[in-house]
Amino acid sequence: MARQNRVTPEGALEATPARGLLTGNRGVLHDAAGRIGVARWRHPHWIACSLAYKDWRRPVMAPGRWTELFFLDEAVALSAGHRPCALCRRADFLRFQAAWERAFGRREKVPAIDAALQAARVQPRTRRQKTHIAALEDLPDGSFARWQGQPHLVLGPRLLRWTHFGYDAATPRETGPIKVLTPAPLVALLRAGYRPLLHPSADAP
Repeated sequence: MARQNRVTPEGALEATPARGLLTGNRGVLHDAAGRIGVARWRHPHWIACSLAYKDWRRPVMAPGRWTELFFLDEAVALSAGHRPCALCRRADFLRFQAAWERAFGRREKVPAIDAALQAARVQPRTRRQKTHIAALEDLPDGSFARWQGQPHLVLGPRLLRWTHFGYDAATPRETGPIKVLTPAPLVALLRAGYRPLLHPSADAP
């Protein structure tokens, strides 16, 4: 039975057999039986991790341990508000940190970055994903936007419709205002040159 730990570009947790290219966590979200509770995070350090690191092995959703989440790719992880892990994805985190400095003019450490992301990704009262409006033609590659009621990846002249299993449809990118799912600071990093890991289906014709 699929576990409810697959993350959508809107930050929701869903049950599906799809796994994706990255894992990550937001703290302990499950009970002793592996069921996800009401909480969607336990701390502000939302990370996206490699599926393999050294020879580490751990059972998924072990009691009292952090809840393993899975993302189709890094663009989805960014859209949900996660950043690269500074341990298992050290090189990617350093690229991320350098893009942050280019985007905002200062080099920040993890606590400051995570505090800024927490403020940008979550509505304080409803605890739902915080979105913003931007011009579709100005969004950098790797951003996610809601197009025709569904999350789409912005990539070159196309919008690619997301599913847990990959990108399955392409639409020509138009112009005009659109609801952006990727938090504003992470859109700024993409614009500053950060290139996320994308699922192979993003390269399909």
